[in-house]
Amino acid sequence: MSRTVMIVVSDNQETVDNAKKYWEQHDVTVQAYSSSQWREGLDNAFFRQQLVAGVPALISGNSPVTTDGGNNLIQFPTPTATSSNVQKMEEMEAHAIENAIVQYKGNLTEAAKALGIGRATLYRKVKQYHIDPSAARKKKSVIAA
Repeated sequence: MSRTVMIVVSDNQETVDNAKKYWEQHDVTVQAYSSSQWREGLDNAFFRQQLVAGVPALISGNSPVTTDGGNNLIQFPTPTATSSNVQKMEEMEAHAIENAIVQYKGNLTEAAKALGIGRATLYRKVKQYHIDPSAARKKKSVIAA
């Protein structure tokens, strides 16, 4: 019978130790890599080949990949309570984009420059986050009136 392998990529040694301690009790082998070791490994063809040969699939976070052939992947336990004062990256990015657009009175070219991203990227993100640049322009005309 094969043994289940869990790969943990983390620079936080406490996280690695907790994962090892938890999964040892469930007869799971934990392979731990720092983020730099993981990046270097992915650049190495032999490492990638060994990884693919030894691991049928990879999982991350709360959405594990499952196979039709069997339940060989285990979801890592996550805390049930989430902190209400932690924002998701998407929320922070959308907020920063909205602020830049308002600051530059709806001028997306200037907002993109201020954010350090390309204009096309800003247009894509405006669409992705359903931000209305015309609202910033309207605020300008209301203030001026």
